[in-house]
Amino acid sequence: MRFASLSPLCLLVLAACGDDGPVDVVPSLELGAGRLEIQTTPPTLTLKRNGQTLVSLGASGLQLGLVRALDDTLSYDPYWLELREGILATDPPEGLLWSSWSALSIESSSATEVHLIASFGSGAIADLTVRVEREGHFSFQWTPRALEGGAIAWMRLALTADGEEAYYGLGEWMDDVNHRGKLRPMQMEPDLAYESANLENHVPVPLLIGTAGWGAFVESKRFGLFDPGRKAPELIEVTYGTAAASAEGLRFHLYAVEHPLDATKLYYQTTAFPKLPARWAYGPLIWRDENDNQAQVEDDIRTIRALDLATSGIWIDRPYATDVNTFDFDAPRFPNPAGMIQTAHDHGLRLALWHTPYVAATAGALHEEARAQGYFPPKTGQKLNGWSEPIDFTNPAAFDWWQGLIRRYTAMGIEGFKLDYGEDVSVPGISGSRSIWSFQDGSDERTMHHDYTVLYHRVYAETLPTGGGFLLCRAAKWGDQAQGVIIWPGDLDANFAQFGDRSPSGNLYVGGLPASIVAGLSLGPSGFPFYGSDTGGYRHSPPNEEVYIRWFQQTALSTIMQVGDSSSEPPWVYTQENGRSQRTLDLYREYARLHLRLFPYVWSYAARLEADGRAIARPLGLAHPELGVHPSDTYLLGDHLLVAPVVEEGADRREVMFPEGDWFEWFSDERFVGGATHEVAAPLERLPLFARAGAVIPMLRESIDTLSPVAVSSSVADSFVTHGAGRLTLRSSPGAASSFTLFDGTKLSQRPASGGAELEFVAGSEFKDGAALEFVGLAAKPSAVEQGGRPLAELPTRDALSSAAEGWVWEGARLYAKWAAGVLRIR
Repeated sequence: MRFASLSPLCLLVLAACGDDGPVDVVPSLELGAGRLEIQTTPPTLTLKRNGQTLVSLGASGLQLGLVRALDDTLSYDPYWLELREGILATDPPEGLLWSSWSALSIESSSATEVHLIASFGSGAIADLTVRVEREGHFSFQWTPRALEGGAIAWMRLALTADGEEAYYGLGEWMDDVNHRGKLRPMQMEPDLAYESANLENHVPVPLLIGTAGWGAFVESKRFGLFDPGRKAPELIEVTYGTAAASAEGLRFHLYAVEHPLDATKLYYQTTAFPKLPARWAYGPLIWRDENDNQAQVEDDIRTIRALDLATSGIWIDRPYATDVNTFDFDAPRFPNPAGMIQTAHDHGLRLALWHTPYVAATAGALHEEARAQGYFPPKTGQKLNGWSEPIDFTNPAAFDWWQGLIRRYTAMGIEGFKLDYGEDVSVPGISGSRSIWSFQDGSDERTMHHDYTVLYHRVYAETLPTGGGFLLCRAAKWGDQAQGVIIWPGDLDANFAQFGDRSPSGNLYVGGLPASIVAGLSLGPSGFPFYGSDTGGYRHSPPNEEVYIRWFQQTALSTIMQVGDSSSEPPWVYTQENGRSQRTLDLYREYARLHLRLFPYVWSYAARLEADGRAIARPLGLAHPELGVHPSDTYLLGDHLLVAPVVEEGADRREVMFPEGDWFEWFSDERFVGGATHEVAAPLERLPLFARAGAVIPMLRESIDTLSPVAVSSSVADSFVTHGAGRLTLRSSPGAASSFTLFDGTKLSQRPASGGAELEFVAGSEFKDGAALEFVGLAAKPSAVEQGGRPLAELPTRDALSSAAEGWVWEGARLYAKWAAGVLRIR
């Protein structure tokens, strides 16, 4: 920590005279490459890194939205201040006055913080404490003092940044990965133009990331709004409806980072690092929207294995209980749930259940008990479900009661839950009016729109295995990542619609495959690295064959692959409506296994989250801002896989922008030179997928079926747990030197060598059985392959190689090799 150098005179009087009059000087806070410069007159806070200005709060940087008096029937949701179109639009309150800070004065300072007094044009006064938390991280506590007249309804930050950079983060959005020019509310908002009647922003996160290398996080549970670059290219307005809680102030953070992907780590350090789900949750996972009975579930389990479909788990959606959330199984349809769970386990599948935070009014004794014990909120606003009020989890007795009921399932062997609904409190109201809720702890919807979601997830998360469970959630709020939640984006359209496309019925689509991709790419940098949409969509399902194939190709290259839709037609069901055939199933099998085989690669990035915080799935424009493009349909999975899904009907080619360096197409081994846009072939059976030249991609063996254990004596499935990690497959190519460390400590590297390449494998704690290499991109057959200075035997076929302990084969312009450990030399 150090202060910028000041002359003794400046230190004494804290003022210096400029050409235009007095300019107050305050010590700048600085740690490492991050620096916050503070100027008191005119008031300015400037965030820099290595001397480069990233973002600032200038002459209008802090603003108070003043009204004559507060009206407790109003939400003060700032979204309605800016919405000017649509039948729900409303006018701002009469007499609203925005007052900006006009001066700063120093109150005190120390080695880590500066306490300032901010004066506003209206005569208002506020305290502003600025603190350096760690390198590149500066926190701000802005607290207004009591007013002599009028009231504060809103508090606003007006940030100034580069007018051309792109903005990422802000949680789950489905229209564009770049938020420039968009209104982004930090709570769910109604919009009757859409088929769902809302904006589908189930996971708002008040973290904005600029591609110049900075972030802004507002640590508030109040209703908020981000407005980046819509009013002016360089202006970012962030407004919160603090109203009656204005005396608590507004806490926010600015981050200065070397690369924009690094802002998420500082956000994690501010809130919480994500908890990893169970390994089996990576999938693939299969489900039906409605299960007829236990016999159908068990038949699906056996069919998965009979058809050789890589799958690690299933879940049972409703209905399976006697009523919604009766914490049982309907005996006539599910006569032996323990036997059903055991059947799943024997076949290498873990089992989860659909759930909600309600007890249906028709559920009898449980509903009556909840009512009698006061387990529902004291006051309820607008319900968004047809069953009951949500359970009041702020009531410790209700929390414990509900958790005890959940344990009825977990005691049977249920290891996860799909948590649906629970968003009744998430919508503040309509047109600025409140949907008023109150809870046992004295809170209301103005903070519980955040807290209820977190409590809902916590009551389930605490019942799951300590090593990780499966918690698939439609909604989430900032900080929720600490509970290991996986996000699914709700009920998307089973088509290629973009978010906001006009449907034949006249309303707006929430979007299909394109919207799903945008949602996942928005969530990763926002602190939710695990995401999986309903493969094929949900609304208007089943998808046609083309949509289904393009969708499972994309979810195969994602952090979670879950497969199901509202038609309850798993991959092996062929109907005239869905248009599937044996070809569809064969392709599904190929991509489901590719997803599972990539587990060592993806999970290694998951294990690194606490070290580097970087999203696993990364929008191209955020990962490579130097390209100056921000497509919503192209991303990197980790550092080395470039994914360009096809999202247009009938397309068999598409344009792809490649980062610098060479890239090899996954299936054909065609080489593409980076730093340019290329048109690539994309026949229906192939996902445009590219590996960075020189990278080493770790994969599981070709026969792998599941990440879950199977019965010890069972040969029905090849299990990573029961049968071991086995020999690690490495996919690589000629290129710049690279290295990769797996989650178990296994170390891999590739480096150019005279006339060829060297690959090194150093075993970790799990991958101890040697390596198998797939090396692409060689111009000709190698003259020799050596290990430890001795030549390996060239074998005639891949079949011969598969049964040998070591050796190599040249087949189909690819080199295949096996060795135990150490360096493999290709000549």
